[in-house]
Amino acid sequence: MDLKTERENGALIVCAEGRIDGANAREFEEAITTAIDEQDRVVIMDLEHLSYISSAGLRTILLTAKNLSRRGAKFALCSLQEPIRQITKIAGFDRVIPNHDDRAGAVAALSA
Repeated sequence: MDLKTERENGALIVCAEGRIDGANAREFEEAITTAIDEQDRVVIMDLEHLSYISSAGLRTILLTAKNLSRRGAKFALCSLQEPIRQITKIAGFDRVIPNHDDRAGAVAALSA
């Protein structure tokens, strides 16, 4: 698992690559927590290069969404590969976390 961050139009883009499973979910959570500043009001998690995510990784994404929501920040997922999209849909994430086909769409929707 690798995590990179970028900034685009005032949004923090968090790019996750590889696999997130029970062995590295804690590292994933710590990396996200470190990457997001208190001042960030728009956070987009780009999962284009994520090949696998376990329930522990999904839990981290849900906790991130809840924490950002509590402080009035916007959060969305984008660029999910079909297997990851199906997992998030089965878990019901599509009903609580906005999901965009690509980064440009997510940035446009959340930065408006």
